[in-house]
Amino acid sequence: MKKSSKVIVTCAVTGSIHTPTMSPYLPVTPNEIVEAAVGAAEAGASIIHLHARDPQTGKPSPDARLFMDFLPRIKQQTDAVMNISTGGGLKMTLDERLEAAHAARPELCSLNMGSMNFVLSQIVPKYSEWKHDWEKDYLEGTRRGIVSNTFEQIERIIVEVGNAYGTRFEFECYDVSHLYTLAHFLDRKLLKPPLFVQTIFGLLGGIGADPEDLLHMRRTAERLFGDDFLWSILAAGRHQMGLCTMGAIMGGNVRVGLEDSLYLGKGTLARSNAEQVTKIRRILADLSMDVATPEEARSLLDLKGGNEVAF
Repeated sequence: MKKSSKVIVTCAVTGSIHTPTMSPYLPVTPNEIVEAAVGAAEAGASIIHLHARDPQTGKPSPDARLFMDFLPRIKQQTDAVMNISTGGGLKMTLDERLEAAHAARPELCSLNMGSMNFVLSQIVPKYSEWKHDWEKDYLEGTRRGIVSNTFEQIERIIVEVGNAYGTRFEFECYDVSHLYTLAHFLDRKLLKPPLFVQTIFGLLGGIGADPEDLLHMRRTAERLFGDDFLWSILAAGRHQMGLCTMGAIMGGNVRVGLEDSLYLGKGTLARSNAEQVTKIRRILADLSMDVATPEEARSLLDLKGGNEVAF
């Protein structure tokens, strides 16, 4: 694992998992996403991970026009690295998932390293009423489908986005097999170090959120990649702060945000993404750890720079 004296904090501000019924603080419109992203950056996040939503219904959207509404405005107000999803939302085609990356040619994109069950239906019984008609069916439908990221699709994203635009990737690894898939593409010379490996815990269909799961993912990544990767930790829901703290102590970077958890603490909804960034930054400071600036993150990840994007 590549060592650094600075911790990179990523904030994923809206995602495609949670729905508007679950929290009134979930950013939906471009204006809300701008406010959330800028607030997170001002609180200390050096990377902002971004999805788009239909501003009327809050449903995840691949529409590049929505991305291009908020991306330039975030760039005008902060120096943070913008990381655009290629996972999009459930049931989107790969062409749809790549619309924003083709339009924006960003410094960084997420890349899910395997097809998987991505089950959210267990959330449904918690709610008796829904703000929008699409929400319940969207969540229940996860019992019947998979999130598709075949080897062909992964290679296409690497070639069409990475090779074409000089974009690098946040490799999202939801299970041990995803680390081996990443090693396969590295061995084929389709990727080059340093790898930004985001290990993800606690989503139904992926690896669990026990501390031993975190240790196993780190051990496996170190065996496969040696010093050629930077490790980051993402944990869903109530596991967010605990596993991020544990990972940071072990030399990892961290990801927070309302995509991953709607809560600031037990039973307390986070009122903003900035609140979660502020909390993890305070924890890191209490542990005598310094947070990386955007420019330090760019250097660590070998990014092309904010002046090389298309927004």
